[in-house]
Order: sequence, then C-alpha cells, then structure tokens
Amino acid sequence: MHHFEHRNGTLFAEGVSVKELAERFGTPLYVYSTATLTRHFQAFDSAFASMEHLTCYSVKANSNLHVLRLLASLGAGMDIVSGGELYRALLAGVPAERIVYSGVGKKPAEIRQALDAGILMFNVESVQELLRINEVARDMGKTAQVSFRINPDVDPKTHPYISTGLKKNKFGLNIDNALEAYALARDLPAVEPVGIDCHIGSQLTTIEPFLEALDKLLIFYDKLKGLNLNIRYLDLGGGLGINYNEEEPPHPTEFGAALTKALGHLPLKLILEPGRVIVGNAGILVTEVLYTKQTPSKNFVIVDAAMNDLLRPSLYGSFHRVDEVVPQGRPAQDVDVVGPICESGDFLAKDRLLPEVRQGERLAVYSAGAYGFTMSSNYNTRPRAAEILVDGEQAIVARRRETFESLVAQEL
Repeated sequence: MHHFEHRNGTLFAEGVSVKELAERFGTPLYVYSTATLTRHFQAFDSAFASMEHLTCYSVKANSNLHVLRLLASLGAGMDIVSGGELYRALLAGVPAERIVYSGVGKKPAEIRQALDAGILMFNVESVQELLRINEVARDMGKTAQVSFRINPDVDPKTHPYISTGLKKNKFGLNIDNALEAYALARDLPAVEPVGIDCHIGSQLTTIEPFLEALDKLLIFYDKLKGLNLNIRYLDLGGGLGINYNEEEPPHPTEFGAALTKALGHLPLKLILEPGRVIVGNAGILVTEVLYTKQTPSKNFVIVDAAMNDLLRPSLYGSFHRVDEVVPQGRPAQDVDVVGPICESGDFLAKDRLLPEVRQGERLAVYSAGAYGFTMSSNYNTRPRAAEILVDGEQAIVARRRETFESLVAQEL
C-alpha cells in the first residue's frame, strides 16, 4: 500500500497536491511519502517480532538523509556498502552498533572509518578482504567483528543483473570452501568471526529461494560448531520484491512466519537488509510533457525526466507504471515515453497504452522510491532532480535541485 491517490481530479501525495508540488519545485521531481515509509518499515519489522532480530535498511536503495533519519527513528539499523554510505548513516543519527558493512571492495580507508565508528560487523566477501581487515584492525589496536558472505548457489529467479547468489556471481565465498575461511579468521589476532551472511538477489517475488538458501546455511552452521566459534548472527540480506506491474510478492508476514519457524529454536540473532520493499512504492517521479510527436511507426511523449533521472527502465528493461497527475479523460493511445537524453535507450516506458497527453501536462512515474535518485547521474550535464518528503500536509525539501554552478563547482 502507498499514500499516492487521486482526489478531486488530481494526484495527491498524502495531503499535498502533486500538481502544486510540481508548480512550486519544478520537474523532474522525486516525491516521497513519510506515511508509506513508516507503514512499510513497521510492516516488515513487526513480521519478525517473535524472534531476536535487527532490520538493517539497505542504504543503496535510497540514501537521502531525511529518509535515513526517519527510518532510524523507527528503530532501523543500516546495511552499507561504502564509506559514503557510512558517513550518511552516521550523519542521520544511526547508532554505529546497528550498522553492517557489506560489499566486495572495501578500501583500507573505509575499513578504518568503520572501525573508528564502531560498527556491528563487516560482511566479508573474500579471504584477501579478511586479511586486509585484520591488518587494519591490528594496526589500530582494535578487533573487527566479521561475518562471511556465503554464496549458496541458489537461483533467485530475478533479473540477472540483480541476482547475487549463484556460483558465477562476484559476491561472497563458495559455500563448499568457506569453512577454511572461518578457520583462518578464528586464528587471526584482530578479527572475531561472529556471523554468517547471505544475500541471493533483489526483487524476489517468492520466498522459496530464501528458504532454499536458508536450508544450506543451517547445514553450514552445524559444520561451524566444530570450529569452536561464537556465531551469534545470521544475516539473510534483503531482496523481497514489490509490485511494479503484475507481480505478487509475498507479504512480509509470510516471510516472517517462514523464517521464525525455521530459526526460532536457534541461538542466533537474525539480521535482515530490506531496501526496495521499504522505499520502492514510497516514491514517485513527477515529470512534465515537453512535446508529443507522431511518426509513421510510433507515437512519442517527450518528457523532461530522462534515463539520467531514472535508469531502471533503460538498464533493466524495468516496468514502472506511468499515469497522469491530473487526468483529462482523453482516449488512450500506444506511446513511448522518452526523455531528452541523446541515447535511443533513453525511455521511461515503451509501447504503453496511455491517455492522450498534451504539452505542459504532467505525468507520475510510480514505484520510483528505490534505485531512482541513488542511480541518477549528470549525463548530458543535466542537474539531478530535487527530492521532496511529504509528511501529512507538509512538504519538506529533502534535497535541493542541482544547479549548473553546482555541477562545475569541483572543476574550478
């Protein structure tokens, strides 16, 4: 569920008219709903209430400080993959002991930064990374808590670009030889292995791949007991999908019930890393129609938002629902919704049946709260969009629109 709905002939974000937001702040414009973010986090987190757990929001999905601060106030931890994300999380007031650090390429300076902050643990993805963490921690006189990311070779049945738990993927350690890495970590002076980590992919629409991976992890956990390790955490990552079009992903309560049944008897604290399921449907991208164009083979709606603003359709071929901000009741036609970027791959929707729209009218692109702004760029020297966080009848500027001056500021 989300809090974007048409009332009195126009689209509202909670108690605020989207048309008025576009007129006030311009377009392209990201608009997020506080009520939706709150509802989604609480629905997810409460699904695991009967067991000890920590819900670490995946910062890469949407890293706006206002979003992070809101989720932190609700009790969220954070899953980070870079020093920049760590900086954002700490700036947003997230306690360091609720932060886990994932990612395959942590630099020494980033490891030092995390150790200085006192994060909960590193999710380690290679033996060389383990040795680097040990070296940095030893030089700092600290002990780093680590968990190894285990690659269980489970097919999540999602887009190949966001599938991360197969043998051919770059992530984690093969489950068949990970015991050796744990034995090595046990004997190193400046690391303490405390957890098991796994993340098999994103936008999963069934819980079966999660359960298949969990079965393998629990067998592996039994093997770890022979190494005399104090394994206290089981990090199952994120990946639960949302509805973009006709998907029917499981509700978090179904996911929670399945994991509670499988894990409730074990002395492990469950860590989860949801991102998309929290923020995906909590945001829209608002764009203005610049021109319409008819050719012998296509009808085009040319808007001021582009692939640099929302990359997912071009990168993944992803579906995002597109609708009028103020419906006019005109007949539908088959169109491509495209942007101003000088690339044939610059589109937000292809072969889409939409009501006829005209110059100056506005469209809303739904399910844009996750991997929208965070994947945006300045390609074609385009300033990135503003971000607005709506809270009831209040509109907060969560990020100002970039300017031409800000784009060149680092070059002068």
